[in-house]
Amino acid sequence: MAGIGFELRKLLDRGTFWSGARAYAYAGLIGSGPWVLSILGMLLVGILCASIVVPPSLVTQFQTTVTYLVAGSLIASGGLQLVLTRYCADRLFERRPQRVLPALHGTLALLLPLATLAGVGVALWLPEVSGLYLVLALACWVALCAVWMLAVLLSGLKRYRALVALFAAGYGSTVLLAYPFSLLGWGLEGLLAAFLIGQLILLGGLWQVIVRGYPSAHWVGLDWLRQPRFYPSLWLAGTAFNLAVWADKFIFWLAPGTSVEVISVLRSSPVYDVPVFLAYLAIVPGMAIFLVRIETDFVEYYDKYYDAVRGGGSLTHIQTLRDEMILTVRTGLAEIGKWQAIATLLALLAGPASFELLGLDAALLPLFYVQVIGAGLQVMILALINVLYYFDRRHDVALLTVVFFVANVVLTLLSLALGPSFYGYGFAAAALLTVALGLVRLDRCLGRIVFDTFMKQP
Repeated sequence: MAGIGFELRKLLDRGTFWSGARAYAYAGLIGSGPWVLSILGMLLVGILCASIVVPPSLVTQFQTTVTYLVAGSLIASGGLQLVLTRYCADRLFERRPQRVLPALHGTLALLLPLATLAGVGVALWLPEVSGLYLVLALACWVALCAVWMLAVLLSGLKRYRALVALFAAGYGSTVLLAYPFSLLGWGLEGLLAAFLIGQLILLGGLWQVIVRGYPSAHWVGLDWLRQPRFYPSLWLAGTAFNLAVWADKFIFWLAPGTSVEVISVLRSSPVYDVPVFLAYLAIVPGMAIFLVRIETDFVEYYDKYYDAVRGGGSLTHIQTLRDEMILTVRTGLAEIGKWQAIATLLALLAGPASFELLGLDAALLPLFYVQVIGAGLQVMILALINVLYYFDRRHDVALLTVVFFVANVVLTLLSLALGPSFYGYGFAAAALLTVALGLVRLDRCLGRIVFDTFMKQP
């Protein structure tokens, strides 16, 4: 667990205010950089092209199409992302880095044909759109599925800086190409072509980093599918988590009373989408604290504890390191909760001014407030899941993600039935329930960590 942790420790060890500020800013950039760059890229495309694309509604159609493509590709690839990352992590622990690249190519060889077939099936349900639109959308869909696989592998291997730089290059290319393509009058298809080129640039860059970092004489391998190297619980957790994150959005998009038709059968929810987007910007500070605490204090004691176990340390020494590790977990979670609460309060205070500055309807403020709280709780879910993964509690994570998904669906449908005053409460309540359950499961895990460490070995 090196890489970013070492960089953050060097900054924090200096003990000055500015070194600490740099450490947290660095963590915020690499922890939230890819998705912030993605969102900003799409917004810049809309701002630059809104005045020259005729009719202007084509820009909205482009942004809606990309949103569906991103959501669908994350859900489709979410399970395999975790399966691949775990397989590669195990092979690196065995000092067999040459197995990483074949596993990646093997995963893509399985995922991309299935994604293509699924994309063709969905395309048949999109009437009243051009054939070129369907071809470009299908190509973007397949490219995104591949991008997520490579990106999560680099993230799991702690190549954060390369990941942020490549996302900046990919989405920057989309922004730079969208404007001239719009001037040429290529409309919606031109915007999709610019997005596809940006994704291919991002995909090529990600692939090159992995090939250079993990060279191998073999190009394709499928041994990650064999037992005991394939973990169904990881596939379930990855799929359920992405379904949980997007469930409330899809419900509001599909409900006739809260959505509008954008292109063919694709719909969006103006009343829900804008507050949700603004609320997610408030989690950047929480993500920074999460990354700093997990990658410095916790990982340090985590490594010491398991090094003592593997190195034949005395039981007293192992129990002392266990206590220190548990303390860092609890302190880290408390820090994440505290600073995310501060960020939430600041977002709530800045809400009215922000809405006025952006020209948004003040009636959406209550929904924004609820979504800010829900997004902050999602940061806690991520932190809990991350710590549970460190202790290989795969079934606990699968349970949490399934509960998150089911609760979000049920409670969001209930909020729709109760009326506008309850919009957003479904997601926030589902996140709160998941956090509570996660804390219980983590506490149980920490209470028997020494027993599980020894008794669950082969």
